Amino acid sequence: MSRLVLCYGWMLGWLLSASAVVAQDDLMALAEAQDSAAEQVVGGTFKSTRLVNGHTVETNGSHALLFLISHRFGTVNSGAYNLFGLDQATIRLGLEYGITDNFTVGVGRSSLEKTYDGFVKYKLLQQKSPGAQMPVTLTLFSSMALTTLRRQNPEQDFPFAGRLTYTHQLLLARKFSERLSVQLAPTLVHRNMVATGQDENNVYAFGAGGRYKLTKRTSVNAEYFYMLPGATADSFVNVLSLGADIETGGHVFQLIFTNAQGMVEKFFIPQNQGTWASGDIYFGFNISRMFHLGGKKEW
Repeated sequence: MSRLVLCYGWMLGWLLSASAVVAQDDLMALAEAQDSAAEQVVGGTFKSTRLVNGHTVETNGSHALLFLISHRFGTVNSGAYNLFGLDQATIRLGLEYGITDNFTVGVGRSSLEKTYDGFVKYKLLQQKSPGAQMPVTLTLFSSMALTTLRRQNPEQDFPFAGRLTYTHQLLLARKFSERLSVQLAPTLVHRNMVATGQDENNVYAFGAGGRYKLTKRTSVNAEYFYMLPGATADSFVNVLSLGADIETGGHVFQLIFTNAQGMVEKFFIPQNQGTWASGDIYFGFNISRMFHLGGKKEW
């Protein structure tokens, strides 16, 4: 009898200790899940790699190829004869490829001044949910643009190095909610050669913009680049751009109104002449299509 009681007591103690271990494991799993939730990456700050004219913090993702068509018509104030700008057009075709999830390279060609451009983007920091000590996303951006337009007077033609323009940006963004995202973009544009002695080789600008999501597939965007005081800022105009994003399955369609005709930084930051007040408003659009060349991946 005493042995039976002793046996039952031993079994009861073992069950209690096993339950305690299981409970401890459950608590550890819960704590790890909470830590994982605290480290959750905040994605989809912007729907596209472009806010309006300028780049966003978004990169393509590993083995993802983006085909981008950018189109700007003429100015609205060109009148009914030119169908308010629709008879005139500037286009840029671009390809952007994700080497890794955080590193993207791209090339493009614009009809304006027959310009070729290439760029690299690297996402250095990624915003995470509250508690993860990373409140923003930071992407580094550098580009080079080459103008190949022939000069009417060969004696005034630029040498090859004089046709190059470089742009460097820090793209800093935060997704405040499911609807609102804001981005800042300190910018340096360096031109190897300028048109006049009064112009500047280095132009510093500060960009700011944001996106407000209206529905699951639509949003409105705004973007402004302010040139810091200098000879270039005195001669040219800061660019203000407004747009709307429409997601249509595999495409992102962006409708745009801007006072800049060019679609790369060399044009719309340091040499923009259009003003909204005078009706120098260019209507246009961006169409982007993503192709996944590696395994199945969401972007």
